[in-house]
Amino acid sequence: MAADGGDRPNIVLILADDMGWSDLGCYGSEIKTPHLDKLARNGVRFTQFYNTAKCFPSRACLLTGVYAQQCGMSRGFSKITNAVTLGEVLRSAGYRTLMTGKHHCRENPYDRGFDRYFGLRDGACNFFNPGKQRPGEPKPAQKSSKRAWCIDDKTYQPYTPPEKDFYTTDYFAKYAIKYLDQYAKETKPFFLYIAFNAPHDPMMAWPEDIAKYQGKYLVGYEKIRKARYKRMLDMGLIDEKTFALSPREKKSWDDLSEEQKKTEDRRMAVYAAMIDRMDQNIGKVLAKIKEIGKSENTLVMFCSDNGGSAEVVRIGKGEIGNIDRWSSVCGTWANVSNSPFRKFKNYSHEGGICTSMIASWPKGIKNPGRISGRVGHFIDFMATFAELGGAKYPTEFNGQKITPLEGESMLPALQDKNADRRKPLFWQWSRGKAVRKGKWKLVCWGAKRRSGTKGKNASKGSNAPAWELYDMEKDRTELNDLSEKHPEIVKELAGLHDQWIEKCKKKA
Repeated sequence: MAADGGDRPNIVLILADDMGWSDLGCYGSEIKTPHLDKLARNGVRFTQFYNTAKCFPSRACLLTGVYAQQCGMSRGFSKITNAVTLGEVLRSAGYRTLMTGKHHCRENPYDRGFDRYFGLRDGACNFFNPGKQRPGEPKPAQKSSKRAWCIDDKTYQPYTPPEKDFYTTDYFAKYAIKYLDQYAKETKPFFLYIAFNAPHDPMMAWPEDIAKYQGKYLVGYEKIRKARYKRMLDMGLIDEKTFALSPREKKSWDDLSEEQKKTEDRRMAVYAAMIDRMDQNIGKVLAKIKEIGKSENTLVMFCSDNGGSAEVVRIGKGEIGNIDRWSSVCGTWANVSNSPFRKFKNYSHEGGICTSMIASWPKGIKNPGRISGRVGHFIDFMATFAELGGAKYPTEFNGQKITPLEGESMLPALQDKNADRRKPLFWQWSRGKAVRKGKWKLVCWGAKRRSGTKGKNASKGSNAPAWELYDMEKDRTELNDLSEKHPEIVKELAGLHDQWIEKCKKKA
């Protein structure tokens, strides 16, 4: 595939927020996602594609092609340093660069390579009104009343939308379509990045979307989880030996009262409605790309910034789903979302870091409809898009030395060529750490070994991690800790992680 001239593809990168691995129809869900399912049928689904387990580090990796630990975005959302963004690199190669949605950074994307930007520069907001209470509406539930919002070069803090039909998911897509219309007659290719904040809390959705799912979740956590697992097996996405269904975490449905069951049904119905609405809007964007005659040579990629979230937030007294209630999906439904994996957002186990990932490109993908086990990471987007766009990754930019590119191109995987990953992958967020090298994954959570786990490979010292070792070719759900059997591999991979940490401490 040529990477220059008129053959360069348009690129659309779509990101979900806090969505679990099994939350799409094409990954086993009961949630209706026909447009993403169609992309999967006409493209590639990946089963080993990774984020960082947390929103802002993932988005930094996605944009820069280096680890968050190398660009100033590993401990709190700040400014990207010693790195370039996809907008900057692709614009330098002649692309029209467009972005809508959540950025989760202290900088305006408009100042970092994007020609147009509409969206939340912050981490989370009320879906119906990110700002001040408007006449005739209940007081919007907010964690903060000063969420930063940007429209091109202007920053609003807070942003109170004038439109009565405002809903973030809808308006991120509306602005994306507006930009596509505006630049439709250009001969230069475009890069469009749509970073939804759905289905991150607060759980808020339109009543008509909630109605599609209300009552469907009264069968309970376990039945929904097992049904998803069976659909994954039936569609050939997974096999039973490699992806054994991990034991249930959190609460049992039978332990809930009837009133609690109704609340939990409502909670998951709203969550499902948020994903459904996101898919509806993705369909509108794809229809616009087709309308302007550019769908054949447009690469579309979709993924989530981390796994389903078990975080608990309760603000406001309205009904779950409404403007005056900030509620989260909570842990037990997050366990369902991350089926068949263990753990959640913030963990470096598969439930926290493995994302559903779809790539569709009519002109460029070979053997569409297939499933790929190629190991990938958010740092790979830069290498992939720079190669396809004929862009040069710089050593210096705007007076800063730039960290060498860490990611590897996914183009061989799109072209159905065998190309194993050359370099190990690393994670560190909160109390979670991990290394992935070949088939081996070393992972830990916190200073003390959690009850029920095996192995004695914790280093000496009260703050030393207790490592667990898994063979990803046989045990993707991390049920059989092999750290006692292979202490030499634990030592090797833990040493690589230490070396990586030291490397990240050095400036570019």
